[in-house]
Amino acid sequence: MDRLIYTAMTGAKYLLERQATLAHNLANASTTGFRADTVGLRAVPANGQQFGTRVFTVETTTGSDLSQGPMESTGRNLDVAVKGSGWLAVQSSDGTEAYTRNGSIQTGADGTLQLSSGAQIQGKNGPIVIPAGTQSVTVAADGTVSVKTASSTLPIVAGQLKLVNPPASDMTKGLDGLFRQKSGEDADPDPNVQVASGMLEGSNVNVVESMVGMIGAARQFEMQMKMLNTAEQNEQKAGTVLGT
Repeated sequence: MDRLIYTAMTGAKYLLERQATLAHNLANASTTGFRADTVGLRAVPANGQQFGTRVFTVETTTGSDLSQGPMESTGRNLDVAVKGSGWLAVQSSDGTEAYTRNGSIQTGADGTLQLSSGAQIQGKNGPIVIPAGTQSVTVAADGTVSVKTASSTLPIVAGQLKLVNPPASDMTKGLDGLFRQKSGEDADPDPNVQVASGMLEGSNVNVVESMVGMIGAARQFEMQMKMLNTAEQNEQKAGTVLGT
Protein backbone atom coordinates (compact mmCIF):
# COMPACT_ATOMS: atom_id res chain seq x y z
CA MET A 1 0.00 0.00 0.00
CA ASP A 2 2.87 2.34 0.65
CA ARG A 3 3.74 2.01 -3.05
CA LEU A 4 0.50 3.79 -3.87
CA ILE A 5 1.14 6.39 -1.18
CA TYR A 6 4.59 7.27 -2.61
CA THR A 7 3.19 7.88 -6.08
CA ALA A 8 0.07 9.77 -5.00
CA MET A 9 1.83 11.90 -2.38
CA THR A 10 4.62 13.15 -4.64
CA GLY A 11 2.25 13.49 -7.58
CA ALA A 12 -0.05 15.77 -5.59
CA LYS A 13 2.91 17.86 -4.38
CA TYR A 14 4.25 18.63 -7.84
CA LEU A 15 0.81 19.14 -9.35
CA LEU A 16 0.38 22.00 -6.88
CA GLU A 17 3.68 23.45 -8.11
CA ARG A 18 2.48 23.09 -11.70
CA GLN A 19 -0.66 25.00 -10.77
CA ALA A 20 1.49 27.76 -9.30
CA THR A 21 3.58 27.96 -12.48
CA LEU A 22 0.50 28.19 -14.70
CA ALA A 23 -1.03 30.83 -12.43
CA HIS A 24 2.21 32.85 -12.61
CA ASN A 25 2.11 32.65 -16.42
CA LEU A 26 -1.50 33.82 -16.52
CA ALA A 27 -0.69 36.73 -14.21
CA ASN A 28 1.93 37.86 -16.75
CA ALA A 29 -0.17 37.37 -19.87
CA SER A 30 0.00 41.12 -20.52
CA THR A 31 3.59 41.72 -19.34
CA THR A 32 5.81 43.11 -22.10
CA GLY A 33 8.39 40.61 -23.32
CA PHE A 34 7.43 37.96 -20.74
CA ARG A 35 8.53 34.38 -21.44
CA ALA A 36 6.21 31.66 -20.14
CA ASP A 37 7.67 29.25 -17.57
CA THR A 38 7.47 25.54 -18.35
CA VAL A 39 7.44 22.53 -16.03
CA GLY A 40 7.33 18.78 -16.54
CA LEU A 41 6.88 15.72 -14.34
CA ARG A 42 8.50 12.29 -14.53
CA ALA A 43 8.55 9.05 -12.54
CA VAL A 44 11.75 8.07 -10.66
CA PRO A 45 12.20 4.84 -8.65
CA ALA A 46 13.12 5.28 -5.00
CA ASN A 47 16.66 4.23 -4.05
CA GLY A 48 17.33 1.45 -1.56
CA GLN A 49 17.17 -2.33 -1.31
CA GLN A 50 13.65 -2.33 0.10
CA PHE A 51 12.27 0.37 -2.19
CA GLY A 52 12.71 -1.11 -5.65
CA THR A 53 8.99 -0.97 -6.39
CA ARG A 54 8.41 2.49 -4.92
CA VAL A 55 8.20 5.34 -7.39
CA PHE A 56 8.39 9.08 -6.80
CA THR A 57 6.89 11.71 -9.05
CA VAL A 58 9.50 14.44 -9.49
CA GLU A 59 9.80 17.69 -11.38
CA THR A 60 11.96 17.65 -14.48
CA THR A 61 14.32 20.51 -15.31
CA THR A 62 12.16 23.60 -15.61
CA GLY A 63 12.74 26.19 -18.27
CA SER A 64 11.03 28.85 -20.31
CA ASP A 65 9.20 29.03 -23.60
CA LEU A 66 11.45 31.25 -25.72
CA SER A 67 9.11 31.53 -28.69
CA GLN A 68 8.38 35.06 -29.88
CA GLY A 69 5.34 36.91 -28.58
CA PRO A 70 2.98 39.12 -30.60
CA MET A 71 4.34 42.43 -31.89
CA GLU A 72 2.37 45.54 -30.99
CA SER A 73 2.79 48.97 -32.54
CA THR A 74 3.06 51.85 -30.05
CA GLY A 75 4.44 54.69 -32.19
CA ARG A 76 6.81 55.65 -29.36
CA ASN A 77 10.41 56.12 -30.52
CA LEU A 78 11.98 54.61 -27.40
CA ASP A 79 9.89 51.44 -27.62
CA VAL A 80 11.87 48.69 -29.35
CA ALA A 81 11.08 45.06 -30.12
CA VAL A 82 13.75 42.50 -30.96
CA LYS A 83 13.12 40.91 -34.34
CA GLY A 84 13.38 37.12 -34.23
CA SER A 85 15.84 35.63 -31.78
CA GLY A 86 18.02 37.83 -29.62
CA TRP A 87 18.06 39.80 -26.38
CA LEU A 88 18.49 43.32 -25.07
CA ALA A 89 21.28 43.61 -22.47
CA VAL A 90 20.58 45.39 -19.17
CA GLN A 91 22.29 45.78 -15.81
CA SER A 92 20.32 44.02 -13.08
CA SER A 93 19.94 45.20 -9.49
CA ASP A 94 22.92 43.11 -8.35
CA GLY A 95 25.19 44.76 -10.91
CA THR A 96 25.45 41.76 -13.24
CA GLU A 97 24.53 41.79 -16.90
CA ALA A 98 21.18 40.24 -17.73
CA TYR A 99 18.95 39.97 -20.79
CA THR A 100 15.35 40.76 -21.59
CA ARG A 101 12.88 41.08 -24.45
CA ASN A 102 11.15 44.01 -22.77
CA GLY A 103 12.00 47.01 -24.93
CA SER A 104 9.91 49.64 -23.15
CA ILE A 105 12.81 52.04 -22.62
CA GLN A 106 12.66 55.24 -20.57
CA THR A 107 15.08 58.05 -19.75
CA GLY A 108 16.11 58.09 -16.11
CA ALA A 109 16.67 61.14 -13.92
CA ASP A 110 20.41 60.91 -14.63
CA GLY A 111 19.79 60.75 -18.39
CA THR A 112 20.60 57.06 -18.76
CA LEU A 113 18.28 54.71 -20.65
CA GLN A 114 16.43 52.38 -18.30
CA LEU A 115 13.53 49.98 -18.07
CA SER A 116 10.52 50.81 -15.90
CA SER A 117 11.96 48.42 -13.28
CA GLY A 118 15.05 50.63 -12.99
CA ALA A 119 17.36 48.18 -14.77
CA GLN A 120 19.88 50.19 -16.77
CA ILE A 121 20.09 49.57 -20.50
CA GLN A 122 23.54 48.41 -21.56
CA GLY A 123 25.24 49.82 -24.62
CA LYS A 124 28.16 48.33 -26.50
CA ASN A 125 30.44 50.74 -24.66
CA GLY A 126 28.59 51.01 -21.38
CA PRO A 127 25.45 52.92 -20.31
CA ILE A 128 23.79 55.17 -22.88
CA VAL A 129 23.25 58.74 -21.67
CA ILE A 130 20.76 61.11 -23.31
CA PRO A 131 22.12 64.71 -23.22
CA ALA A 132 20.13 67.45 -21.51
CA GLY A 133 18.01 69.50 -23.89
CA THR A 134 17.36 66.57 -26.22
CA GLN A 135 14.29 67.16 -28.37
CA SER A 136 13.93 63.71 -29.92
CA VAL A 137 15.46 60.24 -29.68
CA THR A 138 15.46 57.60 -32.40
CA VAL A 139 16.64 53.99 -32.40
CA ALA A 140 17.87 52.44 -35.66
CA ALA A 141 17.42 48.79 -36.63
CA ASP A 142 20.95 47.94 -35.45
CA GLY A 143 20.29 49.53 -32.04
CA THR A 144 22.07 52.83 -32.71
CA VAL A 145 20.55 55.55 -30.51
CA SER A 146 20.57 59.05 -32.05
CA VAL A 147 19.40 62.31 -30.51
CA LYS A 148 18.53 65.77 -31.81
CA THR A 149 18.99 68.86 -29.68
CA ALA A 150 18.04 72.47 -30.21
CA SER A 151 21.66 73.32 -31.03
CA SER A 152 22.23 70.48 -33.51
CA THR A 153 21.02 70.35 -37.09
CA LEU A 154 22.02 66.71 -37.58
CA PRO A 155 21.33 63.70 -35.32
CA ILE A 156 24.05 62.92 -32.77
CA VAL A 157 24.86 59.28 -31.94
CA ALA A 158 24.50 58.75 -28.19
CA GLY A 159 25.40 55.05 -28.25
CA GLN A 160 24.33 51.66 -29.49
CA LEU A 161 22.19 49.11 -27.67
CA LYS A 162 23.99 45.91 -26.75
CA LEU A 163 22.07 43.20 -28.59
CA VAL A 164 23.07 39.58 -27.99
CA ASN A 165 21.95 36.18 -29.18
CA PRO A 166 23.48 33.34 -27.11
CA PRO A 167 22.16 29.78 -27.66
CA ALA A 168 18.75 29.19 -26.06
CA SER A 169 20.15 26.18 -24.19
CA ASP A 170 22.62 28.49 -22.40
CA MET A 171 19.93 30.81 -21.02
CA THR A 172 18.33 30.54 -17.62
CA LYS A 173 15.64 32.70 -16.02
CA GLY A 174 16.21 34.38 -12.68
CA LEU A 175 13.73 35.22 -9.93
CA ASP A 176 13.75 38.83 -11.17
CA GLY A 177 12.36 37.70 -14.54
CA LEU A 178 15.60 38.50 -16.36
CA PHE A 179 17.63 35.93 -18.25
CA ARG A 180 21.33 35.17 -17.84
CA GLN A 181 23.84 32.75 -19.26
CA LYS A 182 24.22 29.58 -17.18
CA SER A 183 27.98 30.13 -17.18
CA GLY A 184 27.53 33.54 -15.54
CA GLU A 185 29.58 35.20 -18.26
CA ASP A 186 28.48 38.20 -20.31
CA ALA A 187 27.35 37.43 -23.85
CA ASP A 188 29.11 39.00 -26.81
CA PRO A 189 27.23 41.51 -29.00
CA ASP A 190 25.68 40.01 -32.13
CA PRO A 191 25.56 42.38 -35.15
CA ASN A 192 22.87 40.23 -36.75
CA VAL A 193 20.26 41.02 -34.09
CA GLN A 194 17.85 43.71 -35.25
CA VAL A 195 15.19 45.77 -33.47
CA ALA A 196 12.00 47.46 -34.62
CA SER A 197 11.46 50.97 -33.26
CA GLY A 198 7.99 52.07 -32.19
CA MET A 199 6.94 48.52 -31.32
CA LEU A 200 6.84 46.26 -28.29
CA GLU A 201 6.73 42.48 -28.01
CA GLY A 202 3.92 41.14 -25.89
CA SER A 203 3.93 38.12 -23.59
CA ASN A 204 4.10 34.72 -25.30
CA VAL A 205 1.73 33.16 -22.75
CA ASN A 206 -1.13 31.25 -24.39
CA VAL A 207 -4.02 32.17 -22.09
CA VAL A 208 -6.40 29.45 -23.30
CA GLU A 209 -3.73 26.75 -23.09
CA SER A 210 -2.75 27.85 -19.57
CA MET A 211 -6.35 27.84 -18.35
CA VAL A 212 -6.95 24.38 -19.81
CA GLY A 213 -3.72 23.24 -18.14
CA MET A 214 -4.90 24.56 -14.77
CA ILE A 215 -8.19 22.69 -15.08
CA GLY A 216 -6.35 19.51 -16.02
CA ALA A 217 -3.89 19.87 -13.13
CA ALA A 218 -6.75 20.44 -10.68
CA ARG A 219 -8.47 17.25 -11.80
CA GLN A 220 -5.23 15.31 -11.60
CA PHE A 221 -4.66 16.64 -8.08
CA GLU A 222 -8.14 15.42 -7.06
CA MET A 223 -7.28 12.01 -8.46
CA GLN A 224 -4.06 11.85 -6.42
CA MET A 225 -5.99 12.74 -3.25
CA LYS A 226 -8.54 10.00 -4.01
CA MET A 227 -5.66 7.55 -4.38
CA LEU A 228 -4.35 8.57 -0.95
CA ASN A 229 -7.83 8.08 0.49
CA THR A 230 -8.05 4.66 -1.16
CA ALA A 231 -4.68 3.67 0.31
CA GLU A 232 -5.90 4.70 3.78
CA GLN A 233 -9.11 2.68 3.40
CA ASN A 234 -7.18 -0.37 2.20
CA GLU A 235 -4.85 -0.10 5.20
CA GLN A 236 -7.79 0.05 7.60
CA LYS A 237 -9.43 -3.00 6.01
CA ALA A 238 -6.16 -4.92 6.06
CA GLY A 239 -5.71 -4.06 9.74
CA THR A 240 -9.22 -5.34 10.46
CA VAL A 241 -8.56 -8.61 8.61
CA LEU A 242 -5.24 -9.18 10.38
CA GLY A 243 -6.83 -8.34 13.71
CA THR A 244 -9.41 -11.08 13.33
